[in-house]
Amino acid sequence: MSATAQYVELKIQKGIRQAEDDLVLWIQDALDQCEYGKLGRSKLEEAQFRNLVRVADTTDSPEVIKNFVRYQVGRDDKWGRGKNSLAERIVEDINSKLKPKATEIAKDSKAPQTSESTIQVTPQDINDVHIELVRRYLGYGARYLKYLNSLRDNRQG
Repeated sequence: MSATAQYVELKIQKGIRQAEDDLVLWIQDALDQCEYGKLGRSKLEEAQFRNLVRVADTTDSPEVIKNFVRYQVGRDDKWGRGKNSLAERIVEDINSKLKPKATEIAKDSKAPQTSESTIQVTPQDINDVHIELVRRYLGYGARYLKYLNSLRDNRQG
């Protein structure tokens, strides 16, 4: 790996780490504000959310992840239905929050080191950052859902 490639990779990793607070806040807000199964038989279980995380870990395509979320909605209503559902919020966040953040990180990582060097940002660069942001966003969501469900279980028990 060339020194330039190493520099770019380090800048990407730094940008992703700096975005983590936003990722956590976005998914926590989605889980706090959106409609989805929160109690009883219709409760969204951590295992179901972890299945989504596993899908994200096995693909490099945000579209595959969105397709899986929509598939889950078709199976049952634990992810919510309609405009204010958790499922739609996740898809919306992937498109309107995570993709722009990925573009920003990719562009910042390729900013010139010197006045005469310029590296072009490719769609693949953006996709690589985007999928990493999606994976982290969903991973933080799985953790937060575990927390929320434990609070609800304690209140019911």
